[in-house]
Amino acid sequence: MRAKKSSDLISASGLLKLMTHAMMGAALGLVFSLALILCNPAVAGLLNHGGSQAATVFALTLVTTFAIGATLTGVVFILVEDKQS
Repeated sequence: MRAKKSSDLISASGLLKLMTHAMMGAALGLVFSLALILCNPAVAGLLNHGGSQAATVFALTLVTTFAIGATLTGVVFILVEDKQS
């Protein structure tokens, strides 16, 4: 019977992988929010009438959402990788 090994998610390399996924998601969310602001005049108009913090809140909301999604996807990828090896 094989001994159970600890998950790669708990190690330092696993946390580094998760942090990398989160940073990639944040960068993707920032690019998406800026592209949406620049390409869609309706969004730009709403943000112009929304006050001084509207664009910041809009961008940070998308950045946070994408970062959380990429981190959760990274958890799944690490666990599947760990199961295959």
